Order: sequence, then C-alpha cells, then structure tokens
Amino acid sequence: MEEKSKYRKVNATLGKQANIGPFPADQLIPWVIICGVSYYLIHGLFRLNWVWTCSTAAWGIATWWILTANGSWRILSKFVATPNWTRIRCLYQPVVDSKKGSKIKK
Repeated sequence: MEEKSKYRKVNATLGKQANIGPFPADQLIPWVIICGVSYYLIHGLFRLNWVWTCSTAAWGIATWWILTANGSWRILSKFVATPNWTRIRCLYQPVVDSKKGSKIKK
C-alpha cells in the first residue's frame, strides 16, 4: 500500500505573468507600436540612418517598460476621460395646476 502525500501537485505557472522569453507578454504590442512609430518618424520622415532609428526605438521601449513595470493600469488609468457636465436653465412648468387640480394642456 502506497502512502498518500500530504501535498498536492499544482501548476507552477498559475498566477504568474505570461512571458515571451525574458520579456513580459503584455509589453509586446506597445513595443511593436513604438518601433513602428520610431521607424516612420526617424527613418522615414527625417531620413536618418538605422543607428538613430534603433536608438529611438530602444529609448521608447525602455521608457514604456519603466512606466508600466508594476502594471500599466497605474499609468494608463490617469488618462480616463472625465464626464462632461453641463448646466441648463429652464423655466419650471408644473404638470398639475395647484389651483384647479387638473392637468395643464400644452
């Protein structure tokens, strides 16, 4: 008869952040966008060489990674649009005439 272990085997990756190699997976799409914008601006618009293009992309990626390292919601939640409140003044017209007790016709 085998002794049952007191411990259960669980998946070690549960509760962990997804990674693509050493890089966090949630950073992949913003990094692609940063690289695309860097290519368009530096190489396409300003006609600079690849050293400047790659340096600008690396700077943008590093900045994005530092800002969103502990969770992108901490930075991005500050840019939520606030509601647009409007004040309106209008004349009050009662539905029921207090003197007659009947409805007012419009």
